[in-house]
Amino acid sequence: PMRKPMPAPMPTSMSAPMPTAAAAAQRHIPLHGCSNFRDLGGYTGHQGQRLRWGQVYRSDHLADLSAGDLAQLDALGVARAVDFRGAQERAQHGYDWPQLQQHSLVIEPTLVHEAMQLLKAGGRLSVADTVALMQATYRGLVVESAPVFARWFALLLEDERPLVFHCTAGKDRTGWAAALLLHALGVPQQVIAQDYLLTNQLYRRPAALAAQAAQHIPPEVLHVLWTVQPAFLDSAYAAVAQHWGSIHAYLHEALGLGPSALAQLRGRYLQPLA
Repeated sequence: PMRKPMPAPMPTSMSAPMPTAAAAAQRHIPLHGCSNFRDLGGYTGHQGQRLRWGQVYRSDHLADLSAGDLAQLDALGVARAVDFRGAQERAQHGYDWPQLQQHSLVIEPTLVHEAMQLLKAGGRLSVADTVALMQATYRGLVVESAPVFARWFALLLEDERPLVFHCTAGKDRTGWAAALLLHALGVPQQVIAQDYLLTNQLYRRPAALAAQAAQHIPPEVLHVLWTVQPAFLDSAYAAVAQHWGSIHAYLHEALGLGPSALAQLRGRYLQPLA
């Protein structure tokens, strides 16, 4: 059930400084077949404990991994892949790597798909229209896709093997999933915003897709669609505040993370203080 909004404002990511190149390099794992593969380890969370390295990775899609990439994932011990893509995305860029147990948690990119169809049909979108579209997409992630993210946390809790989670570019559905996990583990909001913005330094659009999109879509609109902005994440937090009042209430009431589940999650993914 949705609660009445509480008066305390949610923190926003607008004030977060841009992440440094060194921060990107520290977590980024270079692979031939994807560009946005990175470790969520090392952040300081609940009670000063740090997230364990080598347990949870976020990425763009994995369909183009090379044999060398797969050997690298094997060496890292990555055994599970959580895929937030929709049916058409999976059909176009599916994968079946024997070493990765796949979990499909479908979130259809409905609004973005509709915008693409509009543009291909000769319609027009301004930059402001496109930002508003992305903000609406994030509000949908918070409200309509809450059951999917509840399942995401169940997967984190039911198996200790290292995993990678991804969508197509590893930026929006993946970005919100990462933000939720980091919140649950007690990472400060400003740090979460910096992790979110690392996509802008790391993600490389596939050349063929970029060339195809450029035929129909103005470059300034493509830039909005293929990057992340603090305004996108802030729209998600605004939806959380409107419907649940706080991120803690959202984690508990919408995603099923009560005190015992939170304690279990923190015990698994945070390094105990020496």
